[in-house]
Amino acid sequence: MILYQLQCSAGHSFEGWFRSGAAYDQQAAAGEVCCPVCGDRGISKAPMAPSITKGRGRDTAATPAGVPEVAPEAAPGTGGTPAAASAPMAELMQQLRALRRHVEANADYVGDRFAEEARRIHYGEVESRAIYGEASPQQAEELREEGVAVSRIPWVPGHDA
Repeated sequence: MILYQLQCSAGHSFEGWFRSGAAYDQQAAAGEVCCPVCGDRGISKAPMAPSITKGRGRDTAATPAGVPEVAPEAAPGTGGTPAAASAPMAELMQQLRALRRHVEANADYVGDRFAEEARRIHYGEVESRAIYGEASPQQAEELREEGVAVSRIPWVPGHDA
């Protein structure tokens, strides 16, 4: 097994365990490695300090100066799966993706016309329905001040990681 420090194009850093360097290359090329934070599949290897064995036949590795030794939190996963420390984040991302699927299935997308359309629904100019779209923080605040019920939700990539 080999441990790589990985980074997505958005700058999130995470670890991934792979059977071999070739296994990482194959999975990355197939788009099977993704960021546990944002779901981005534009992953690259981040610089890492090499692990150097101390003495003959010993399993312990030298730790570079200034880097604390940390015991593993759980058995490593495979294929870029985050370690146990990232499990809560992965669960949260899964729930946010489920929320996105629910919103997309049950509401009309109105794009950047969200504030206008929310007002029209609020004031009874059009039939009431669930909508989603984009609004600036200022537009959302103005809607709230008018008594229009709006909420912001984190909009994560729709694919499952």
